[in-house]
Amino acid sequence: MEGKLIILSAPSGAGKTTIVHYLLSRLPDLEFSISATTRVKRGGEEDGKDYYFISKEDFLHKIAQKEFVEFEEVYRDTFHGTLRSEMERIWQKGKHIIFDIDVEGGLHLKKKYGSRALAIFVQPPSFDVLVDRLTSRGTDKPEKLAERIGKAKKELTYANKFDVILNNDELDTACREVEQLVARFLAQDTI
Repeated sequence: MEGKLIILSAPSGAGKTTIVHYLLSRLPDLEFSISATTRVKRGGEEDGKDYYFISKEDFLHKIAQKEFVEFEEVYRDTFHGTLRSEMERIWQKGKHIIFDIDVEGGLHLKKKYGSRALAIFVQPPSFDVLVDRLTSRGTDKPEKLAERIGKAKKELTYANKFDVILNNDELDTACREVEQLVARFLAQDTI
């Protein structure tokens, strides 16, 4: 039987990646789904570990070949998607899949997999805190930062479409809460 899906979504800067790493360190039945992207690598990122970095042409070819379970143009000319082969690779190992995925991609997966998926929205303490986190990263040019902030504002309105809203006011508390939640979901016999 194919495994379950744990979907963590949030606007950039909400803390979802940190929480995903925490869950991976605590729950050995989980394995991270590596997304494909057309964006350029950021410092320290590795192909095949953080993302599958592919050209826009290759990405569009994979769309035409129906190799993606979900995909979207996250920003203009920047695509992200989940390869069907990546999910199959993890399930063949007998593991459940954990996703660190943008909000719309997370909702697409939840819609497709229904009760096999637990969709968690990571809620930042406030929009101002989110903006501060994005700004303090120092990884984006001003126009890209403005684009991220605009997208984050929109994404925050999607929170109520997820199974659970995880408030990330205090990281240690959020991590403990989500670990219990995910462990209970994985322990359920029926999907």
